[in-house]
Amino acid sequence: MAEPIANSDGKRKCDSVADAINRLLHNLIIKCARGEGVRNFYEVCVIGYGAQVAPGFSGKLAGRDLVPLSEIANSPARVEERTKQIDDGAGGTITQKVKFPIWFEPLAKGTTPMGQALSMSQHLLSSWVATHPNSYPPIVINITDGEATDSGPGPQSEELRGLATNDGNVLLFNCHISSQSLSPIVFPDHDGELPDSFSRTLYEASSTLPDSLRELARAENFQLGNGAKGFAFNADLVELIRFLDIGTRASNLR
Repeated sequence: MAEPIANSDGKRKCDSVADAINRLLHNLIIKCARGEGVRNFYEVCVIGYGAQVAPGFSGKLAGRDLVPLSEIANSPARVEERTKQIDDGAGGTITQKVKFPIWFEPLAKGTTPMGQALSMSQHLLSSWVATHPNSYPPIVINITDGEATDSGPGPQSEELRGLATNDGNVLLFNCHISSQSLSPIVFPDHDGELPDSFSRTLYEASSTLPDSLRELARAENFQLGNGAKGFAFNADLVELIRFLDIGTRASNLR
């Protein structure tokens, strides 16, 4: 994760992924904000895996696994000031300063115990689905830049996808962040264009998109077939954020 992300200006993979996760959390909070505060439409767990497999929140939430969204909203580890370009209304752009809350810090260290991380997800969610049988099924998004160094992800992903609520099975999305200068492949319905055996393994481990989610992705101008899976290869930061956003918007659909 210390290498540059593909099709970028040299930004490290871990920094790009951390930015995408923090932006996702911020967007979820905005979507769930109501007049009385942030509603707990989501519980979120971030798992980091490398030197160890453990919950990945920083600050006050360090060591916590599934956290209600209102607590996340109230507990960023810190807030950075960043800049972005916005339309000036006259055909140009202006620079605007924005607050960017941080819940998850970038870290690139150790091996890739993906199987252990998926097993941890399965352990957490087996209890969750038992106590929330009528909820939309949980969504797990696995982001990796390399091949598993343990027995993952095949048997663990199958066990994870076998969990279910009354509304369907757990959805597992996989995103393979590559250093290769190849075009991104997002929501494919076959593995013929994937460049190596590991990307094909992650593709096979991914859930097929439900009909409603597939139509949502098409509405967002993703080109995908009826058998499209929740998989992305070589996504740059923009594509990664779109991929995460589509995945978490699934729970708004019935």
